[in-house]
Amino acid sequence: MKVMDNDELILKTLNPTDFISDTSDQIKALFAQLNASITQRDALEIASTAETVFLGCWHGNTIVGMALMATYKVISGHKGMVEDVVVHKEYRGKGIGKRLMQGLLQEARSLQLSEILLFTGHHRKAAISLYTSLGFTLKESGLYRLPLD
Repeated sequence: MKVMDNDELILKTLNPTDFISDTSDQIKALFAQLNASITQRDALEIASTAETVFLGCWHGNTIVGMALMATYKVISGHKGMVEDVVVHKEYRGKGIGKRLMQGLLQEARSLQLSEILLFTGHHRKAAISLYTSLGFTLKESGLYRLPLD
């Protein structure tokens, strides 16, 4: 796969009409680069949900990066939770992750969200560097998990 200049990459919101025959398969393979051990939900189902912003970065008909943000309303505000940010391993270091995150931030502002949250592993140094460069700060809190599978 040839890596192209950023000028040849297109960032857009994924809608159900963007799903051609192999889009779901491409997304599944891309997400596996982030975490191959998670059983994935159907990408078309996610793109059909009004509460989810699903951005994709395309090189031709190939998706080379994606980022999602789930939005929700609670008493403390209208919030966004960033999830599933991944750039294809052959396209990393080209600014695609930053463009995806900037796209999510722009969408968050247009939705008038009060805050955006995200979780990342402490070992993901490049991701942490990107998030802090965009103004994210580490929140002092505990994250607890209860799998319901």
